[in-house]
Amino acid sequence: MDVLIHLFVGLHIIGIASLLGGFLTQMKAMGEGTARFSPAMLHGALTMLVTGVVLVGLNQAQDYSVDNIKIGVKLALLIVILGLVYVKRDEEKVDKGLFGLVGLLTTANIFIAVLWT
Repeated sequence: MDVLIHLFVGLHIIGIASLLGGFLTQMKAMGEGTARFSPAMLHGALTMLVTGVVLVGLNQAQDYSVDNIKIGVKLALLIVILGLVYVKRDEEKVDKGLFGLVGLLTTANIFIAVLWT
């Protein structure tokens, strides 16, 4: 079961890399006001959601302790990110503030995962 958990942690990291990488590649375009949400960002957020839910289930099945408040905060941030990216995915240009908010929430989600113990 631990191998399965590690596999899903790896997939979760790939999802966050896709979401954050999509944001970072659009930083210059954001400065010019032409940034847009790429399919990689949407797929990364969806990957994070699915793998995160699976990880919580696997950890609870193993009777490992799960901080439900931390998971709830991370899930709330991810749902906001996913909602924004999904709704605005087909627009040619996304407002700088909205695009920056997705980057900020993604970064916050990473730091919550790493620093909240």
